[in-house]
Amino acid sequence: MKLLPTRHTIDDAQRSGQTLGRGMDFALVVLVFLGIGYGVDRWLGTRPWFMIGLVVFSVIGQFVKMYYEYSAAMDQLEEQRLQASRAHQTRQATSA
Repeated sequence: MKLLPTRHTIDDAQRSGQTLGRGMDFALVVLVFLGIGYGVDRWLGTRPWFMIGLVVFSVIGQFVKMYYEYSAAMDQLEEQRLQASRAHQTRQATSA
């Protein structure tokens, strides 16, 4: 007797596209903040304080963003799993 629905596998092409996009997003945001920090440091003559501060800020921000994206995706998958389990229980109750 199966209680849980079958798992759907994600093919390698879809998985690699998601991770590649996230990696590029992470790197580009850090580079943009590095450039902004460099510009501000050059303008104010405070090299390298704004560069370091903005890079640290961007890295922390990217990790927080990834955490919330992951949490939202897991909540959505759990909801789908719960709905599938309820549908399965309903089918078993009506057939018995």
